[in-house]
Amino acid sequence: MDNLDRTADDTVRGSPPPSLFEQKRAQLVAHLAAIEAMDLADLRLVWSEHFGTPPSLRSIDLMRLILSWRLQARVHGGLDASMRRRLRRPTKADPQSAIDLPVGTKLKREWQGRNYVIEVTAKGFCWDGTTYASLSAVASEITGTNWNGPRFFGLRKSRP
Repeated sequence: MDNLDRTADDTVRGSPPPSLFEQKRAQLVAHLAAIEAMDLADLRLVWSEHFGTPPSLRSIDLMRLILSWRLQARVHGGLDASMRRRLRRPTKADPQSAIDLPVGTKLKREWQGRNYVIEVTAKGFCWDGTTYASLSAVASEITGTNWNGPRFFGLRKSRP
């Protein structure tokens, strides 16, 4: 018989069977395609089948991204140990994104009908007789919720 004869499953006789990696890769491609059409409940079900208890995310897009990454990492390998350690290390803020205000600068903000004046000191940011380590701490104290201080005081643009 000629090795080009086709079998019932349309594979070529005499050709080597697909490797385990090729089989897993084909399954991964099928899983990723299916994930694109799933709703949140289906995504959680797939997560449960592969990884146990799913995260309590409500964003379908985020769940798709995380699930897809985890499935790909299982087949292709995830982050190596050195990269995981590097990502866990605390880092300093990007110096180009830091707000550099000279001592004595006064920041003004009107919030819910009241005017606030914060002064930059050598030790931090002074408001209402108290010195705070960051603008975010002052903004949180004023509003009662977590705020990005530089954004609250108009030193950074809002996200689009």
